Order: sequence, then C-alpha cells, then structure tokens
Amino acid sequence: MTLIFNLTLLAFVALSFLLVVGVPVVFASPNGWTDNKRVVFSGVGLWVLLVFAVGVLNSFVI
Repeated sequence: MTLIFNLTLLAFVALSFLLVVGVPVVFASPNGWTDNKRVVFSGVGLWVLLVFAVGVLNSFVI
C-alpha cells in the first residue's frame, strides 16, 4: 500500500509541476487557450482526482 501511495504522490507532484509551467505558457501563446483548452481542463481534472486519491490513500498508510 505504501508503494501505491508513493507512486500516486509522485504523479501528483509531477502533474502539479507540469501545470505550473504549462498553464502560463498556454495563456501566453497566441491562440493557446482556444487550441489547448481541452488539455488544460483534462490536466486540472486529473489533478483534482489525484488530490482525492492521495487523501484517501494517506488514511491507509498512516
């Protein structure tokens, strides 16, 4: 269970870093928002899912 928690936490941190870097790039590029809106929303949805998954898995690890 600890391994699953660690991998989920690693995915959460990696996706957070990717969104912190990628979303401003999307907003700064011309036509970036209209072309990449679906990608940004998918990333944010996955980020929210990982927040809840880390929270649930945390209750099993501790």
